[in-house]
This record gives sequence, structure tokens and C-alpha cells, in this order.
Amino acid sequence: MPLGAPKSLSTCRRFFLQPASPKQRQYEALRAYYVDERPGTEVARAFGYSPGAFHVLCITSGARPRPLLRRPRPGPRTQPKKSAARESIIALRKRNYSIYEISAALKERQLPLSPTAVREVLKAEGFAALPRRLDEDRPTRPQPTVEPVADARAFSLAPRRFQTRCGGLFLFVRSSFASTSPSWPGPRGCPARR
Repeated sequence: MPLGAPKSLSTCRRFFLQPASPKQRQYEALRAYYVDERPGTEVARAFGYSPGAFHVLCITSGARPRPLLRRPRPGPRTQPKKSAARESIIALRKRNYSIYEISAALKERQLPLSPTAVREVLKAEGFAALPRRLDEDRPTRPQPTVEPVADARAFSLAPRRFQTRCGGLFLFVRSSFASTSPSWPGPRGCPARR
């Protein structure tokens, strides 16, 4: 609103009483509570907070005072990797390369970009997605191989006989027990096979 323009008091009042951004709403609610000394439940209701949420807002704003109306810094406006590869991406798409083929070609040229990044560049440049290709139409790449598998018919589930040096039983006994027991023959004391 220009400085010389006539002002409507209700419009100006609405700016403070009905804040548009969340940060301004927090600011106005805290100002009403701390400066105007209005009760917390009334302030919470007036600005659309639950009493518990407003209580948490008061605690966190008092513990970490920070400017509530400060806008966050914008992120980077450019993406150097995408900008460096943009011309190559467009040239490869004009040769009917898919996003995965473009991503692989860029990796070979030392400009690695993910297929998602390639898709974003192509979308920004106005390219549509390619129609789905059949497996025969795709370029040759290493494919999964079919390896021979074991024949299940060669295995037998019939019981087998396992035999040890000590009479056909598997004995799992701690070595400390075997060395301290006088009646235990030990591995060398087993009878010989017959």
C-alpha cells in the first residue's frame, strides 16, 4: 500500500489480528501474551492454538529467543552439475536415449547425474517421457545369466549313518570337562575302528 494512499483502519487492524504467515502468527500471539498481558487460554483461542501448543510456544520462545519474523535464507539458485550436463542431456535425448542411458553416458564422460536429475532437466526443457520399449529394442547391456541349478532328485532324505571314532555318537562336551574327568578317555583313548 503506497504511503500517500488512503488507509482503511479495518484493513490495517486485520494485518495484526489475522496474521497471514505462521511466523507472524507466532509473533502476534506472543506479543499479546507478554506485552498486552492477556490470559494464555484467550490468546491461544484467538490465534488458533490449542492451550498446550501455545504453552510449548511460550516455553520454546523464552528458552531460545530468536527473531520470529526473520525469513529463512533461500537455497542455491543454480545447480552446477545439472548446468554443466544440460547440453549433453539434450543432445542425447534428441538421439532418443532414455534417462537411464543418458545417466550412464554422462557417467562415462565424468559428469555423473542420477536418472532422477536427468528426468528433471528433460522436464524443465519440455521433453516428454519416451514410450516404453520392449526388451529387444533396448541396447545390449550385461543381463542376468541363467546358472545351472542342483537337481533336487539327486538328493536323498533317507537316514544315513554317521560314525565317529568313539562309537558312532557325536559328543559335544566342553574340553575343560574332558580334561578334568579321570574316567573320560579323551580323544586318543577311543577304541580303534573294527
